Amino acid sequence: MIISINYLYYLVGAILAITALMTLADKNHPKRYSSALFWGLYAVVFLVGERIPPEIVGIGVIVMALLAGFGGVGIGKHKAPSEQESKASAQRLGHKLFIPALSIPLVTVIGTVLMKDIKIGDAFLLDPKNITLVSLGLGCIIALGLTCWLTRDTPAQGMRESRRLTDALGWAVVLPQMLGMLGLVFSDAGVGKAVAHITTSYINMDMRFVAVVVYVLGMAIFTVIMGNGFAAFPVMTGGVGVPILIGIHHGDPAVMAAIGMFSGYCGTLMTPMAANFNIVPAALLELPDKNAVIKAQVPTALALLVVNIFLLYFLMFR
Repeated sequence: MIISINYLYYLVGAILAITALMTLADKNHPKRYSSALFWGLYAVVFLVGERIPPEIVGIGVIVMALLAGFGGVGIGKHKAPSEQESKASAQRLGHKLFIPALSIPLVTVIGTVLMKDIKIGDAFLLDPKNITLVSLGLGCIIALGLTCWLTRDTPAQGMRESRRLTDALGWAVVLPQMLGMLGLVFSDAGVGKAVAHITTSYINMDMRFVAVVVYVLGMAIFTVIMGNGFAAFPVMTGGVGVPILIGIHHGDPAVMAAIGMFSGYCGTLMTPMAANFNIVPAALLELPDKNAVIKAQVPTALALLVVNIFLLYFLMFR
């Protein structure tokens, strides 16, 4: 392929490396050395992660966890525009501000749907195994160009804004990737088999409805524990979904996967472990209760779980 997923990894790694250098150069940053080390280690994962031994990557992840756990990742000093400048910019640009934001999904859809079979010679233009992610990366690059054109600003200012947003999100930025890896670790460690053993030993999984309830609630509960539906999916699907819902009850695997992930997302709504979804917004909005977002979402999540149980039961075994 001409444009592979690796180029997107290199781009993310370069942005993180620049963020680390900018943090290190910020003399007013209260924790500039530890924060720069955190973002630098994260950059290494994207830039050369596949070329270094897994043990070294694991040590780097542990160091990152220790830095975050002991409060070593802080927020630097950022020069924000004045209220007058912000209002003047908003009045000048108006609804044109939506153009870069809307270009990201538009380019992603165009790349995924219309460009998946385009070849130059014998090589695909876009990585066929990761067509959506590559298209998303191209959409972000095009959106940056449109933003610079509209605002008459430079990519350097975009990098400064990127660092400001990264600082605001903090260590929660790495959670989706880390928790996704945790799900694979759990799967390889046999947690799915342990779940299957416990459920079949103490619960009558011969009843379809009971098996469906265990799978749906299990996806939500494991997501609450791990903070990510992608981490819970291999555990519950390997422990209950494939061997019981498909193997014993002969259910539709596509329906199981779709509604299973949807059930996991219900768990995402109810856990502080999904910090980038639930804790970070509360911090950015300066809410007095850091769990306010979760409290507002719990009724919706519980209602959806009940709906998912019946959806899975009636759609999977048609």
